[in-house]
Amino acid sequence: MTAEAGFLAFLALTLALLAAVVRTGLRAYRRWHLSFVALTVAALGATIFFAEKMGDHYDLDSAGWITPVHLWLAKTTTLGYLAPIVTGVLTMRRPGWRPRHRVCALSVLTLTVLTAVTGTWMLLASERLPTS
Repeated sequence: MTAEAGFLAFLALTLALLAAVVRTGLRAYRRWHLSFVALTVAALGATIFFAEKMGDHYDLDSAGWITPVHLWLAKTTTLGYLAPIVTGVLTMRRPGWRPRHRVCALSVLTLTVLTAVTGTWMLLASERLPTS
């Protein structure tokens, strides 16, 4: 599997799993929700792995200012996934955490969309390196 194909496949899988996480979370299907969260984190890890491999095929510096913006957003988003995980565990122990968990989850979803948009922008603005 090429880096590009792996990235696109796992990005699509991650986004589909995120949709399942949202749906099961809003409906309070805890078992399914937790399963989809675990699968999403694994898919996100694979997406990042293939994104790193794919980045080797592009001159990302040629994209200009969007590259550091995207990389900052990507790192912030990845770290941000800890917030809904922690608040989710707290919600299981104390239901009063649910509103904070929802805010954290929606914030990370927003960051995920921004990361995907800036990553697409970065790749479109980058020059592909010649194959060796």
